Amino acid sequence: MTKGGYLAAALLLIGSCMCGSLNCLYAQGTRLTLPNPENITEEVIYDEDDNTYSIGYKLGNSYLEVPKLMTPEEYNRMLMQRSLLSFYLEKYSEELNAMEENKFDFTNMKFDLGPAEKIFGPGGVQVRTSGSSAIKFGYSRNKVDNPSLSVHNRTTGGFDFDEQINLNINATVGDKINMNLNYNTEATFDIDAKMIKLRYEGKEDEIIRLLEAGNISFPTNSSLIQGASSLFGIRTDLQFGKLQLQMVLSQKESSSASVSSQGGQQITDFEIDASSYDENRHFFLAHFFRDCYDENMSMLPNIISGVQITRIEVWVTNKKSNYDNPRNIVAFTDLGETSHISNGIWNALAGPAPSNGANDLYNRISSDYPAARDIDQVAVTLGSFLEGSTDYEKLSNARKLSSSDYTLNSQLGYISLKNALSSDEVLAVAFEYTYGGNSYQVGEFSSDKTDASQSLYVKLLKSNSNSPGSGTWDLMMKNIYSITNGNIQSAQFKLGVYYDSDSTGSRLSYLPESGLKSTPLLRILNLDRLDDNNTPHPNGKFDFIDNS
Repeated sequence: MTKGGYLAAALLLIGSCMCGSLNCLYAQGTRLTLPNPENITEEVIYDEDDNTYSIGYKLGNSYLEVPKLMTPEEYNRMLMQRSLLSFYLEKYSEELNAMEENKFDFTNMKFDLGPAEKIFGPGGVQVRTSGSSAIKFGYSRNKVDNPSLSVHNRTTGGFDFDEQINLNINATVGDKINMNLNYNTEATFDIDAKMIKLRYEGKEDEIIRLLEAGNISFPTNSSLIQGASSLFGIRTDLQFGKLQLQMVLSQKESSSASVSSQGGQQITDFEIDASSYDENRHFFLAHFFRDCYDENMSMLPNIISGVQITRIEVWVTNKKSNYDNPRNIVAFTDLGETSHISNGIWNALAGPAPSNGANDLYNRISSDYPAARDIDQVAVTLGSFLEGSTDYEKLSNARKLSSSDYTLNSQLGYISLKNALSSDEVLAVAFEYTYGGNSYQVGEFSSDKTDASQSLYVKLLKSNSNSPGSGTWDLMMKNIYSITNGNIQSAQFKLGVYYDSDSTGSRLSYLPESGLKSTPLLRILNLDRLDDNNTPHPNGKFDFIDNS
């Protein structure tokens, strides 16, 4: 019987029960009749003398109406009607519950496969979705009442947008295909942030036993060939009779590393190409310090430069919208240079120590082109005889680095930035130092020109298009390599320099040329001049000298 039949039968029984008395109203409560109040009770008394049943309803100890007398046949008929009514209503309720369970739910969708069940197996298509999503959106506005700033730059703002998504989708097609999709923006590792896996599992008598796509693993049962995990690609297991094949085409998204320790300290191996220097982080302040570098380091562990930098200001492109101490600057490539002047219009006046008077650039710009102090007039004023990004760079609201953002080697004349610059960022400095008993200054300090509307003239170390042909290319140091962020102990540090020989197909610690075969590369590169006591006796090991 259908649910419509159950409902019609129940209504027919209720109609036949509508006798006009309270007996029907006080019958067993259902969805279609009024429920009995808790204080109304049904009382049935059998009279053996008359062979009758007395049925009445009481409120407390008092009858609500005159009890009704029934013969045994009438009483049994009433019980049968109640049983049938309860049965049909129960069946109808089951049909309603089944309809609610089968209704469309976005988080648990089910579809029938129809004839396709012969291919994918029973179970239909089922898609389960779970997860959470949170989006934060705001606006931040900062206002600084600094009279040195223009009115436009005193107020800054920006949008603050953040999203947190954790979504998981599981789909099955029959009993053979299973798909999992997970997206989590708060995952610790990148390989866990986005995961997708499609899996087809065949029967025992099928050729394709397993087919996986997406984030897969490739275990092996052999100790000679190690398996792999955290792969992204396709894996398949095939069988042809007693022949079983396992194939995988994937990209590995993880790496393994072994770490050894000795004496409580971690020992790590590094292999670095000569061209993999620490780019855009370490800069000479002028070509003079680069020319004298080898000579100043020739008596290590003692530095014989005679230079002592006493004051420095470092300026970079303001990409952090930090307007605490901004200034407009014009940075010149040839400022302070004598023997390395890239533009022939400047004439060397003194040397070799760099200073504002080392050539006539500073005096001519300051006296003949006063309009260049206005940052908006720089290109118009200097563009007729100087080329932007080659001879000079102009920066509006440049950011001055704090002393914690860089390290200064005051004797060798170079700085090391905490964070490497991007290719389009500009780096410029003004510094003061002593040499040979005299004091020199290159560039202008912010205290020299207190008017914030006037641009500062400083020394350019890196332009926004730094290339081997530019006048600042040699100022970027290319002999510093970054190998670790931890502490390195000289007793445990070992450095070897090797030459990849094409003729022998192996790495050599010497150059296979006549007259050089007996000299290790460490000696040729002047990396082995001292012994363990820092006396000038080569010992075949790299000279480890702190802060050199």
